[in-house]
This record gives sequence, structure tokens and C-alpha cells, in this order.
Amino acid sequence: MKFMKLGSKPDAFQVDGKCIRHVTSDLATDIIIKVGDLKFYLHKFPLLSMSNHMQKLVQKASEENCDEINMVDFPGGPNSFEICAKFCYGMAVTLNAYNVVAARCAAEYLEMTEDVDRGNLIFKIEVFLNSSIFHSWKDSIIVLRTAKSLLPWSENLKIVGRCIDSIASKTSVDPANITWSYTYNRKLSVQDKIVGDSMKLREKIESVPKDWWVEDICELEIDLYKRVMTAVKSKGRMDGAVIGEALKTYAVRWLPDSVDALVSGVHSWRNKLLVETIACLLPSDNGVGCSCSFLLKLLKVAVLAGMDDSSKEDLVKRISLKLHEASVKDLLIPARSPQTTLYDVGMVQSIVNQYMMHEQRSQDEEPGKSAGFVLGHGSLLSVGKLIDGYLGEIAHDPNLSLTSFIDLSCSVSELARPVHDGLYKAIDIYLKEHPNLTKAERKKICGLMDVNKLTMEASMHAAQNDRLPLRVVVQVLFFEQVKAATRAQPRNSDARTTCVSKMSPDEEWDKTMGEDCRSLKKKMSEVETNEDGGEKNSKMGKKKSRNSKNGVQLLPSRSRRIFDKLWVVGVGKGHVENRSSETSGSSQSSAVGVRDNTNKSSGIPSRHRRHSVS
Repeated sequence: MKFMKLGSKPDAFQVDGKCIRHVTSDLATDIIIKVGDLKFYLHKFPLLSMSNHMQKLVQKASEENCDEINMVDFPGGPNSFEICAKFCYGMAVTLNAYNVVAARCAAEYLEMTEDVDRGNLIFKIEVFLNSSIFHSWKDSIIVLRTAKSLLPWSENLKIVGRCIDSIASKTSVDPANITWSYTYNRKLSVQDKIVGDSMKLREKIESVPKDWWVEDICELEIDLYKRVMTAVKSKGRMDGAVIGEALKTYAVRWLPDSVDALVSGVHSWRNKLLVETIACLLPSDNGVGCSCSFLLKLLKVAVLAGMDDSSKEDLVKRISLKLHEASVKDLLIPARSPQTTLYDVGMVQSIVNQYMMHEQRSQDEEPGKSAGFVLGHGSLLSVGKLIDGYLGEIAHDPNLSLTSFIDLSCSVSELARPVHDGLYKAIDIYLKEHPNLTKAERKKICGLMDVNKLTMEASMHAAQNDRLPLRVVVQVLFFEQVKAATRAQPRNSDARTTCVSKMSPDEEWDKTMGEDCRSLKKKMSEVETNEDGGEKNSKMGKKKSRNSKNGVQLLPSRSRRIFDKLWVVGVGKGHVENRSSETSGSSQSSAVGVRDNTNKSSGIPSRHRRHSVS
């Protein structure tokens, strides 16, 4: 820390109780000056010889026959006045970064200029500031902090502005030349002692990163911090990533960790001001320098602190550009009253809509990009997986409406979901947590997923899921049967099987089944009618069976019956092979009999019939 000594005489100021200061001298004091709660018993001559303002005050007191002068709103209080008084007496005074601003403001108040005496206090302090304080990184920060309590004096004297300019200029210095940082000063000094002179420069470069300064200015209050960061950005020499790191460090330093502390009345205004300030200081490159996680945390605070809509919209736009970097936890933004849900689903909906708008715009600007989009660009796939995971989290909320769930699910492009396992999991959770859904509502939410895009594991789970509508279970079983048949046959054996995956589920149902499936549909409608009317569950013992070619195993009774009927029709059309090895015992005798009759009516050669019923 830099310092400057003024005067050479010994300190003759004495303390008399808590409220009196007097000068020990052979001459009696002839003036009393009150500053705050303290009274100073001094001599007129030393003060009048250095202070123009004191001359005016003493003259006015003499006209009023008063020996006491009261200085109201003296900058810096009694301590700064004592520094000026000692300087007038020629006593030793030490100035440093902690008291120099108060002394400068007090000298300005007392008008201790060169017009009164050459080499006066104002002149000496200005020399100290310009030659030492503003050349020191650490002292400039200390002076800026102390200047906060001395406004507007420190502002009018341009001390604040000069400190800010000094700090902003030093942030862009080559890290190889940094030796004054709070954070890294100790590391550098240790390395300089160990490493030889030829290695010092390289070690400093490796030890001091570009963001060496971000922690040092975190102690500044938000208004001064904003001015410093604005000055740093205006220099145009700082990378956006470093700016983002500085803002993140400051937010971590000052924002509370808990939600209760964020919304508490004591600090809510400060938190709101802080997040608004950080939001306006974000790099102009649409937040590229800031991580998506940090931007989402700012948005959470903005929502909880009640920030204005325009600031939140700006954050939403920035987040949408980097949504593929987010995690499900980042998107869990607590909802504020009057919302009844746990999380602000509408805010996430806005982010996704903005993201999809950017994607659509980029595809329009680059023709041909959409053809290889899934393979060449993983960001859309990441967003699809992210939203499915988010749907799985919010599905636990009993107050989440079906409309909100469906709208958010539909806001993601189909290209983002080559596999529907995540969506199926979210739908299953929603059905479990909302058991009072009507049949139409269950069909509506299940219509979000394409059962043909489920993996084998998810299909097996869905086939045994009693929460799903009966038609969905039938579709799952049917598509698994078709997939198994496709794997078993040569690729060119059946054109209809090859093109199944290109059709929608309903098209595949009608195209593949044809006329022979009408009877099955009729039976299925009867099953649904019986199910709605309270069909009695038949008691069936559990039977173990080995995995078949289509991968279906240990299905519940309802699924097994449906699957057997599907298999019968499939054999009649020649799409799949027999599965006699999977049927055993009396529980499967009816299914075998139906297959035999179907084979006969279909004109299948006798060796095939023997094989199918054996």
C-alpha cells in the first residue's frame, strides 16, 4: 500500500474525555470548533494561515461575539478535520488509501488552496493521488470503496471517475505484467522466489489468467461495480467470456443461496437491483460469453424478485440461444403467485418457442440443412432430450394441467425426438400422478408419442402398463410384432413391411391389417366396451415362457390375449412366422385352434398348417 508523510513536528493533540480534543501548547487556545460530537480547542493563527474558509468562519464568529464555530456536514467527520488541523500545525500526518479521500474532501471544504499558502494540503494530496494511488491496482479499489461514503464530494472532485478509469485500464494489461492482484499476488511472490530469473516471465503468464481481476472488484457495491464494468466494456479490449465470468463471480458473491432469502422483504429490493444490473451488463454478443446455467439462475432470481418483463424477455432470448447447454435442474424455475404449479412452466415454454424460432430461421437461411440436421447438429437432439426430462420432472406436480403438459411437449420439433422413450416416461408419470383423468384425456396425452419410436425396453414396459389406453397397448404389441418380422425376413421380402415405419400409427394399422383385421377390430371394440363396463378379470396362473423372436415376454393376461389375436391375423396375411413354441398348455389351446382355422381359410400349404399347429 502506498502512503505519504506530511509534517515533521510531534503530535500534540490530546484527548480529554470522549468529546474533547485540545492542543498541548504554551499558548492558550482561543477558538473552539465543533465537528460532529467532538470539540476541538485550537489556535486561530495556524488555521487561518492555511484555510480560506476558516478565515470567513472566524470573522463571522467575531461579529457575533461567539468563540465556538459549529461545522455542519463536514466531509469525513472529526477524523478528517483532525488531519487538516494537524497539517496546519505542521505535525506529522500519514496519508494512505483509506484516509486520503476524506482528507481531500475536508481540504476542499476548508479551501486549503495554493491561493492561501504555497504547497497547501490540496496540492500535496493531488500529487499523492496522481503519482501513487491511481497507479496502484489495490489502492485504486480501496479508494473507490471509501469514496462511496463521501458522496457527493468525492464525485465532484472526480476522485470516483479517476479511480474507475484507473481500474478499467489495468484490467486489460497483459497478464504477464500483473504483479498487483489481490488474488494472485501471493502466488506470484512465492513462484518468483523459487523459479530462476529466466523462468519468471513464463511462470507469470501460466499463473495469471485473463480473468485475474474479477474477484478483486467483487467487494464494490453494485452501483460502483456497474460503473467499473461499463468502463471495462467501453475499452473494447475485454473478451466476452471474461466479462461473463466477472458477472457470474459477482452474482455468486452477493446473491443469497436460498429462495426464502431471495424473496425476503429485507433484501428483495437489493436482489432485484442486482440482477437487473447484471442483466444489463451482459456481453452484447447475446450472452455468448455466459453459460446457459448462469443465465437461467439469473432468470430464476428475476422471477422471484419480481423484475420487470422487458428484462426477463431479454434473458429469455439469451437463454434460447444456448438452451442445448442447459440441464433439467436449471429449468426448474419456481413459480410465483398467483400460479398454482410448483414451477413456472410458461417461462420454459417461452424459452423453447424462442429456441425453435431460431432453429427454423437458421434452416430457412441454410437450404438443405434440415436434411442432415439430426446427424450434423446435436443441439436439437439435446433440447429434445432436455424437454422430455423436464416433462418427467413437472409431471409429478398434481396442479399441472393437461394443456400445459401437451403444449410444452408439442413445442419441440419432431426431429428432436428420434426416440420417444423419454416422452413415454413423462407421460407414464403424469398418468400415475393424475389418476382421475378421463378416457378421452388419457387418449389425448398418449397421442403425443409414436409407439413405433419406442425402444424394445420401453415397448415391453408399455405392453404391461395398465395405465395406458387399450388401443395404445395394441399398437405397441403390433409394432413390436412387425419389427420382429422385419428383422427375421430379408429386407426385400415384403415391400409393405419395409415401408411401415414411414407411415403414421393409424395408417399402419389400416394398411397392414386390411380386411382380415376387421374381425379383430370388432373383437377389440367389444373388449373395450367390456372394459369400460367393468369387465371381470379372469384368474390366470402365471406361466414362464422363453423369449420369442418378437421379444414379448411375461405379458399380463389382457396383453397376451390381444397379442395372440394379432398373431393370428399376421399369419393369415403372411407377415410373420408361427410362434407355436411360445404356446403351451391348455391356456393357449384356443389361440392354436384359431390359428389352425385361419391357416386353412387362407390357403396355406399343408406343411405350413402342420407346422403351425404342432
